[in-house]
Amino acid sequence: MEGGDSPVRRWEDLDIDVLVKILQSFNLFELTSGPAQVCNAWHLACSDQLLWKTLDLSALKSNFIKIPKKPYVYVDRQSDKTLTRYLKIFLNLSRGNILTLIFHYNLYVKDDQLTYTAERCPLLKRLVMPAWNRIKEAGICRAIRMWEDLESLTMPSIEDPACVMEEIGRSCKNFAELKIMGPCDVVFASTLVEFLPNLKVLSVRCTVLPKPALVIILDGLKKLEVLNISHCLITEGSPPAPEKILTKLDESILEKACRLRKFITCMSDSCIMCQRVRNDEGLIRWYKYEEDLWKVDEVRSLSV
Repeated sequence: MEGGDSPVRRWEDLDIDVLVKILQSFNLFELTSGPAQVCNAWHLACSDQLLWKTLDLSALKSNFIKIPKKPYVYVDRQSDKTLTRYLKIFLNLSRGNILTLIFHYNLYVKDDQLTYTAERCPLLKRLVMPAWNRIKEAGICRAIRMWEDLESLTMPSIEDPACVMEEIGRSCKNFAELKIMGPCDVVFASTLVEFLPNLKVLSVRCTVLPKPALVIILDGLKKLEVLNISHCLITEGSPPAPEKILTKLDESILEKACRLRKFITCMSDSCIMCQRVRNDEGLIRWYKYEEDLWKVDEVRSLSV
């Protein structure tokens, strides 16, 4: 009793469902810096699965400099320590309930950090990958094997995609959506056809896309329903042939694409994104533009 008038109710005495409702208004960093450490009741509420369907780490970026040799970046130790600390906090609280995991494209994760994450997100369905510079091929494949329920992946380009695509095709039976944030050449397109024949949604936007690669995708991915090639720099041939940039899609491409439920394109001189891709010579430099522009996609299910 306070002043002999009415009982004082403590925050920790609130019903757990009410606590969870309140905590849903917190972002992850607010959630773990305060409420999770207050008392047992709050800690329990912070572990509720409703709060952990999505782990959005897109606010975390590495402090790095580019270097001429592999892995082509040097990341300072404090960045690695910060990421490891947050991963331990978030993944312990989530109790294996995370379904969607989002990394910033300039977060340079190491093999051990990715493995630690994969082991604690066994139910993962959607992954927005960070840069792969410091992750070895074996590390990527090891993580994919733990994500049997994976359905959607946003990924940077990779020198040799065959190993990764083969592992997805073998381990992730429900895999249906792929977004590539980088060039999609003939080799990459052929790899998709070989190892991911059941792919239903593909986004290859704001990058260089040779016409032969586009033909391989349209002819080879028989179950494809949605294809997004908005703002792409579409070239007539593939290297080492001279690259003539197309200003519109010809009838042969449009005819192949007519079977799709949705074929999303934009090759307009008045489009700001198309202009940016041309100015960046087909490899868009996201850091030059709006902070969250890289998250955008014309396919709603692939937007972040």
